[in-house]
Amino acid sequence: MFVDSHCHLNFPELVAQLPAILAAMQSAQVDRALCISTTLEEFPQVHQLALDHAHLWATVGVHPDNEGVHEPSLEELVTLGQLSRVVGVGETGLDYYRLNGRSVADLQWQRERFRVHIRAARQLCKPLVIHTRNASADTLQVLRDEGEDASAGCAGGVFHCFTEDWPVARAALDIGFYISFSGILTFKNAQAIRDVAAKVPLDRVLIETDSPYLAPVPYRGKTNNPSYVPYVAEQLARLHSRSVADIAEITSRNFERLFGGVLAS
Repeated sequence: MFVDSHCHLNFPELVAQLPAILAAMQSAQVDRALCISTTLEEFPQVHQLALDHAHLWATVGVHPDNEGVHEPSLEELVTLGQLSRVVGVGETGLDYYRLNGRSVADLQWQRERFRVHIRAARQLCKPLVIHTRNASADTLQVLRDEGEDASAGCAGGVFHCFTEDWPVARAALDIGFYISFSGILTFKNAQAIRDVAAKVPLDRVLIETDSPYLAPVPYRGKTNNPSYVPYVAEQLARLHSRSVADIAEITSRNFERLFGGVLAS
């Protein structure tokens, strides 16, 4: 019924409880989840989860904020992206939140890493999973520079855990991307994000947990897991005056449309 389009089941907080989490997902009718890679070092574990469980899939990528890790080459991403049950590239993008005394100009390495991921996704014809924090203008510009445009053949993808304003959402939609909302949508202080979510066309929306982070109300502050993604669906249903079942069906169909060309792999 529900799909968690972005989680980190390989992280220590979750992998140690994996049997219980998988059982909780079944009880909550969360029948599929996408496990997201944040380094190439962890990719084998992420990939193994997808190989071991028929309702899990994987991505390959290096998070923009990860330093001191193996830097992916185009060839590595393309090779790993062709493996069975790898359905997307990322998470990738730009993150200017922790400058640590540096300027945005000093983060050219992030922009180059992002370009490598985009080129890999285009070669693979698989969607991008985009992370952007304090960097939306550059994120969109790099995507456009690399040829991402809804009117042309492009990788496409999703802006995950969306926390930006409506103009950023509109720009992402205009170049053919989906928008994914997390448990933040349920937070008391997140009215601005709810306002955006109410405007995003339902045929371009995904839901996620980003677990183990950002547990939705009523679990805020606790360790998140994919069984909580229905709470995001409930909030989205209220915003669009639809039933939760409708939102489950729509977001699942959107997930299949975005990743569907390779879901059978």
